[in-house]
Amino acid sequence: MWTVPNLITLFRVILIPVFVGVYFLDWRWAHEAGAFIFWLAAITDWFDGYLARKLEQSTPFGAFLDPVADKLIVGAALLMITHSYGSLWITIPAIALLVREIYVSALREWMGQNGVREAVKVSFIGKAKTTAQMLAIIGLLSGLESFMGIPLYWVTLGHILLYIAAVLSIWSMIIYSRAAWPHLSAGLKDKI
Repeated sequence: MWTVPNLITLFRVILIPVFVGVYFLDWRWAHEAGAFIFWLAAITDWFDGYLARKLEQSTPFGAFLDPVADKLIVGAALLMITHSYGSLWITIPAIALLVREIYVSALREWMGQNGVREAVKVSFIGKAKTTAQMLAIIGLLSGLESFMGIPLYWVTLGHILLYIAAVLSIWSMIIYSRAAWPHLSAGLKDKI
């Protein structure tokens, strides 16, 4: 149970209150530090999966904890950016991302209980959504458009990537729903 990948995932969960606390500190670089902590958590998400495969240390506990850790930190970050920006243009895609995460998690759980989880395994579109989402959140959390007079446009890029992530999110939700539909409709027919 306590493999290196699982410990890294647990570290990501522990980072959540640290990330939130640092972001809301009354300190000049608090948002940038919070964005860095979120970036660190995003990197550990990739790293724990890589190590689990490389070291052949995949466990049922890790398979459960990894997506939970992802949803928790992304959910917290999306709430934080909607609070910080107070804009409908941030809130709408953030809601789309949160709704998709909850829906797809529930769909995968249901499919797993029925022994057909493979039908809704992670796709390329889902991975592209996650990448765009993570980069968008980092850019928006940082609040940086320039650093020491050098234009960075991280916030602008964050806005663009947030919408790309929202579109990919809805697209992947449709793909997963279509893949699951034969199993869902068969379950409905059995109940009627």
